[in-house]
Amino acid sequence: MSIQLLRRRFTVQEYNQMAEAGILSEDDRLELIEGEIVEMSPIGKRHAACVDRLNRLFSLRLQQRVIVRVQNPIYLSDRSQPQPDVTLLQPRSDFYAEGHPQSEDILLLVEVADTSVDYDREVKVPLYAQAGIYEIWLVDLVGEYVEVYRKPAPNGYGEVQQRRRGEYISVQAFPDLDLSVNEVLG
Repeated sequence: MSIQLLRRRFTVQEYNQMAEAGILSEDDRLELIEGEIVEMSPIGKRHAACVDRLNRLFSLRLQQRVIVRVQNPIYLSDRSQPQPDVTLLQPRSDFYAEGHPQSEDILLLVEVADTSVDYDREVKVPLYAQAGIYEIWLVDLVGEYVEVYRKPAPNGYGEVQQRRRGEYISVQAFPDLDLSVNEVLG
């Protein structure tokens, strides 16, 4: 006898209603990816340190030119509301109080990975490309490099580069900002 498993996919609206009703807690490490509620990996020490380092670097060097958002939701579609590690956003006077940032608001999105690099590369990066997010950095703490994704298309990113220790990365939206991979990795 075969058993068929039924999956129930949720919309962003339903997901947010579950949070408002207390079914999902603010402390739950969850995100909505393609209608599925996905539990995120626990944040390790190296991961937390890298996110804090990026927050400081971007905040100090870009100051009022962006809003630096750390581990907060973005709206990609009716079925996807991920929580990237760091997002550089277009400045807005309401700081996005009226709604989570969408693709057109995002200048750079950074995912930091120690245990989740394959999931981030195979699931989240293509999702970001489909949404048209202009530039993604995937920081691989184990491999000690940064993958830079640019030129989004429905089937992935047209440009992918790997930057290693001793090399520099610039944010396309801010060509005057050069960061060394050493600064990013610590």
